[in-house]
Amino acid sequence: MPGPTPDRPVFRFAPSPNGLLHLGHAYSALLNLDLARATNGTLLVRLEDIDTSRCRPDLADRMLEDLAWLGLDVRQPRRQSEHFADYQAALDRLAAKGLLYPSRATRKQIATAIAPLGPDWPRDPDGAPLYPRHLVQEDPDEPAALRLDMQKAAAGISLTWQETGVGPVGETGTVAISPTIWGDAILRRKEFPASYAIAVVVDDALQGVTHVVRGQDLFYATALQRLLQHHLGLSPPEYHHHGLIRGDAGEKLSKSLVSKSIAAWRAEGQTVNDLRRLLGLASATQYTSSEKRT
Repeated sequence: MPGPTPDRPVFRFAPSPNGLLHLGHAYSALLNLDLARATNGTLLVRLEDIDTSRCRPDLADRMLEDLAWLGLDVRQPRRQSEHFADYQAALDRLAAKGLLYPSRATRKQIATAIAPLGPDWPRDPDGAPLYPRHLVQEDPDEPAALRLDMQKAAAGISLTWQETGVGPVGETGTVAISPTIWGDAILRRKEFPASYAIAVVVDDALQGVTHVVRGQDLFYATALQRLLQHHLGLSPPEYHHHGLIRGDAGEKLSKSLVSKSIAAWRAEGQTVNDLRRLLGLASATQYTSSEKRT
């Protein structure tokens, strides 16, 4: 499964085409672009469209148009929906090590199982309750997801990653966070044949990504990804988590909140450098002249 060994840095920007890109996406995409240019590296575009019920081709097309306007090369994006076999191969390897088990519980059944235990039941960094494997009553007629047996997978393992950015509470440098904070995470969903956690690890390896630059909202996900990299025999990239662009009320920008889109900024006549100034990034012109000389 390990991908190519690049001779220069490889970055990637990987949005999900389930809505329109907003300023938060623009910041991350442009930061990746600037770091790739500064290191004579490559920036790849990936569309995380595993959830084919929410990720639509028309939204993917609009997303690629916005990214091309920002200056990214969108000619050959990797589309996750075209690579389910890659994710299944990784799941098969984990299953062969005895690290996966089927789970048919619904959200309602999970909530029912932990209700008698009160509000102190542990939750993952996204706020979801850890899976109560030995408490939940499953419906045998439900389709099965695949979960990671965290107790077995994390036993006797201590993992770190190199963080050149900063985590939500100031974590930087060599970071060690136990993946057990995620409990028995889902690696294959009922509705589609992979989860974000397994797909991102496989994609980064197959594409030879050396530097992952993304928002702080994904900082703690790195702990689970490092565990999967370990069990799949994959070398970790270097990670850089950046602060989030927030709205006037301090809220995280999101597609679900219908945050003002890049397309709307474009329609108002804004230029890429206008957005760069708004986001506190250097003008793109500093790269244009140097690129013409190479």
